[in-house]
Amino acid sequence: MGIALDKVRAVLAILVLGVLALLPLKWAQSLGAWFGRRQLNKPNSKLAGNTRRNIALCFPELDAPAQEKLIAASLAETGRSLAEMGMSWLWSPQRSLKNIRSVEGEELIIETLAAGRGIILIAPHLGNWEVLNLYLSKRYPFTAMYKPPRLKLMDDLVKRMRARLGTRMAPANASGVRMVMKALKRTEMVGILPDQEPDDQSGVFAPFFGVDALTMKLLPQLARQTKARVICGYAERLPKGEGFKVYFREAEAGLDNPDLVQAAAAMNRSVEACVRALPSQYQWEYRRFSSRPAGQPKRY
Repeated sequence: MGIALDKVRAVLAILVLGVLALLPLKWAQSLGAWFGRRQLNKPNSKLAGNTRRNIALCFPELDAPAQEKLIAASLAETGRSLAEMGMSWLWSPQRSLKNIRSVEGEELIIETLAAGRGIILIAPHLGNWEVLNLYLSKRYPFTAMYKPPRLKLMDDLVKRMRARLGTRMAPANASGVRMVMKALKRTEMVGILPDQEPDDQSGVFAPFFGVDALTMKLLPQLARQTKARVICGYAERLPKGEGFKVYFREAEAGLDNPDLVQAAAAMNRSVEACVRALPSQYQWEYRRFSSRPAGQPKRY
């Protein structure tokens, strides 16, 4: 029964993506923003509840009206992000890439690869990371590590769509780590999403916006072992359906520190710098602080 229900859910999700893919980008984003804003007034909305809690934790310097303004903007952007999945996965890559209006900081990538050095790309859940993947896989040998969805049909779709321009998809397990290591030894680029909770054995607690967060050890370990350059990347969603702007920025020094807590803290500060540049477009609906150090109270 459970397997059959999962298949139904996956099919329904794919159908919704198909409908969204029929819409112009501006219309899809408007529909998504409407959905996101509706969550604000739903008392049992997990999207709104998680967003409100995270923003209260991470922006204590904002007064209540400023926090509410950011919460409302974030929920609208979350809706836009969900509605863009039809474009990101079902439009042709060429059509999606036409929506990139400008790129800033790409010289960091060009000069690093030209020098024969691998790159670890920190790709936070900020803006539209699927557009970023398309841009990179169109231009460079690129391996992306990802956490497979629970629904197999969705996993198949994700792998197929993200690999259309040659991206190698590395699952977040031992085989995926081997794929990433081989790519870095070939002095290529790999992309890692740094802001999801790992399991207890794979993470350490390090500050993120001043709050202890269980943070992956893998990226700092790779940086230390391979001497790859670490660069942050994200695709900003421009207003009024105008498209996207891609940014690449140098990560903070210290990501290769042998002290994994210090290295993880440097990684989190690198992510935080990107998020502070574009706070409403971050995934504040995700329970980033679910795991707690011993003795600390639950955050949700």
